[in-house]
Amino acid sequence: MRFFITVFLFIISLNAFGQRRINEILEFSKAIELIVKDSTQTNIVTVKPDIKSEYWDHTVYNPYKEVKLQFPLQIQFDDSTYFSPIGKHKVVTSRYGWRRGRPHKGIDIDLITGDSIFAMFDGVVRMSRYTSGHGRTVVVRHYNGLETVYAHLSKYGIKENDTVAKGAYLGKGGTSGNARGSHLHLVINYQGMSINPEYLFRFDDNNAIRAKELWVTKKWTQPLFHNSKRQSQIKPLLSEQEAIASLIKQRSIYVVRSGDTLSRISKNNNVTVASICKVNHIRRNSVIKIGQKLLIEK
Repeated sequence: MRFFITVFLFIISLNAFGQRRINEILEFSKAIELIVKDSTQTNIVTVKPDIKSEYWDHTVYNPYKEVKLQFPLQIQFDDSTYFSPIGKHKVVTSRYGWRRGRPHKGIDIDLITGDSIFAMFDGVVRMSRYTSGHGRTVVVRHYNGLETVYAHLSKYGIKENDTVAKGAYLGKGGTSGNARGSHLHLVINYQGMSINPEYLFRFDDNNAIRAKELWVTKKWTQPLFHNSKRQSQIKPLLSEQEAIASLIKQRSIYVVRSGDTLSRISKNNNVTVASICKVNHIRRNSVIKIGQKLLIEK
């Protein structure tokens, strides 16, 4: 009898011990699962591309001269906003487009000499030196292939090869180089090709990027199709299909009326004088007559 009681107590204790061990193992497994889950959610390390591996030249404004771009171009952004290049309300005094018979490949933003200039996105400083025309210039290359150019500075705040974060201080605005009054000349380049900044960004207090994925056609890389005195009509192309469809040019015939000038026709039809001249094979100083038919191409 004593033997059976001993065996019975042994079995009960064994079962209790085994169950406790099983519970401990289950609890330990759950703890490990939570740790792994937490680490994958909070400690994700994003490896950024090596943007210094190709065409990295401090002495040349455009190191991509031998690169031939294929249009339409796809530009992608991780953020929905950019950091304002100046620390106050942005006033665009001259736009991307044809200006005084020459291409103006950026926009001019009003400032006072000594105002701070900031990086629009994360990147690496490719240039921080004096260039012809632009004066003291900082060029930041970004991880999506864009380069932002900050020209006419009065003082540098960073060095070449410096890694900068979005909003990093780059220097002070000014009038260096060929500048008519103090302003920031802001250029947006993709592999050496300028893009109309207002096609990519809204220059208002919201600092909005027009879309996280934008397609760029040649129209938005050629000042000839834009007027520096007014903003072009902007319809962002959000897919490759939209970009290809936009390449089909719309043509119309305009009949010259009394009092018309090329400038007035340009303004009323939202095309540049240079574009009218190119399509119709005339010069800016050509005499136009009442009843004359001009081809308008958009």
